[in-house]
Amino acid sequence: MGKAGDLKALLAEGVAGIGIEIDDQGRRAILGYLSLLKRWNRVYNLATVKSDTDFVTRHLLDSLSVVPYLHGKKIIDIGSGAGLPGIPIALACPDLELTLLDSNAKRCRFLRQVQAQLKLQNVSVVQRRAEEFHPHEKFDSLLSRALSRLSSFVACSGHLLADDGQWLAMKGQWPGEESVGMEAGFRVEEVIKLKVPGLPEQRHLVICKKAHK
Repeated sequence: MGKAGDLKALLAEGVAGIGIEIDDQGRRAILGYLSLLKRWNRVYNLATVKSDTDFVTRHLLDSLSVVPYLHGKKIIDIGSGAGLPGIPIALACPDLELTLLDSNAKRCRFLRQVQAQLKLQNVSVVQRRAEEFHPHEKFDSLLSRALSRLSSFVACSGHLLADDGQWLAMKGQWPGEESVGMEAGFRVEEVIKLKVPGLPEQRHLVICKKAHK
């Protein structure tokens, strides 16, 4: 099996290990995203790509590991960067509506190129800080893989969340003290230990919700 076949097999095996289904066309599109990122990375250094196999495990499968926990149809990836986790999720779940939010012009240019080249009709790219983004409709799930502290994530994006929505913060090790200092009116609902096939490091998903009175 050639290199491309090896990557397809690694992705297919990893997706099965997560417990989600992506058809062959979706898997090819996800690897097409990797090819685009590598091309842009030569100039813009958008993400760390040590090797193709490492990227599939450490970034693509890691991004897809949150799919079983998404709530609702309208999802926003805050601080999307190179499109992780938003692009792999959009490719895996074409029925979802993904907004990729980032304040950096260079990253947004790349995201729009991915959107156009992979014909992602379920993706919108917005160049803005979360605090400055005020859309007409709110979101069911607010997702972040980039923001360092949980309290910062919640504080900058609370106005974007629907009343019955949820924040999904992707973390490595989970330091429980991060829940201290959360703004009033919000609570940590659940902390889930994610299993990313092939990734030895700890990964956690922190789910937060509004604390209704």
